[in-house]
Amino acid sequence: MLALTGASTVLLTRSNLLRQSLDATVHELGPADPSVRVATAHAWLTERYGGQPPRGADGWFDWPNLFECAVETGPVPGLTLVVDEGQDLPPEFYRLCRLLGARTTVFADECQRLTDANSTLAEIVERLGRCTRLALDGNHRNTRQIASLAAHFHTGTGLPAVPERDGPPPRLHRLPHGGAADLLILLAQRRPQQTIGVIVNSTHTQFSLLGCLERRAPRLKAQLYTSRARATQGLCRWLDLGRPGIVLVHRASVKGQGFDTVVIPDTHIRTPLSIPPLPCCA
Repeated sequence: MLALTGASTVLLTRSNLLRQSLDATVHELGPADPSVRVATAHAWLTERYGGQPPRGADGWFDWPNLFECAVETGPVPGLTLVVDEGQDLPPEFYRLCRLLGARTTVFADECQRLTDANSTLAEIVERLGRCTRLALDGNHRNTRQIASLAAHFHTGTGLPAVPERDGPPPRLHRLPHGGAADLLILLAQRRPQQTIGVIVNSTHTQFSLLGCLERRAPRLKAQLYTSRARATQGLCRWLDLGRPGIVLVHRASVKGQGFDTVVIPDTHIRTPLSIPPLPCCA
């Protein structure tokens, strides 16, 4: 819809894997218009400030410096930003959006924060200034069985409504050494047209499982994504999210993704992020 207005529009997210997913969706829904782009917030700011924006000690940017630059250059005419999973960006980012004069739409859920350096809904509203806040209720992604289990690990205030859609109950398996690969191969053989997301807590576990699957079932052609891979390492940096089969993803990169079946083989390892892992193979 924004493409039809002719405005310069950027769809932003924190995760590169989510950017890939959104980029494919945008190209399916909208016209091939160069004024509509999908980017990570890091990449967009890096490009905007000449490839070498000032960095802070936390690995993000030197926000006061960027604020000064925005004040000096003034508002950007016609700039439209749409932010997905906006709770995962720091509050300073939204102050910068306001200084740039961007027309900004943010989709955020503070119950799904990724790290402790996140923004609450109140902080987003405060930094953006005068804006309209709308609440979207309901669960349109999970089944009743999965949502009921996830409710035990809810981190926000107030539980969302349990969806009406039914599905198989989550299952907890106790597997021997190497049993995770056995389970994945079995699932892939029984569900050849489904996507199977394997969510783990370490890059080491990702590559260990990938190596085991490639030795025992190379025909499955499992995919792996890691944010640590360089842009030139295409096999680990880019995924064909439209292809069925096994996808190995780190917990920090899985935000916003959807799979027909989800397997979490290392539920006994607590994540260093804010949200405890979901202890099941769903």
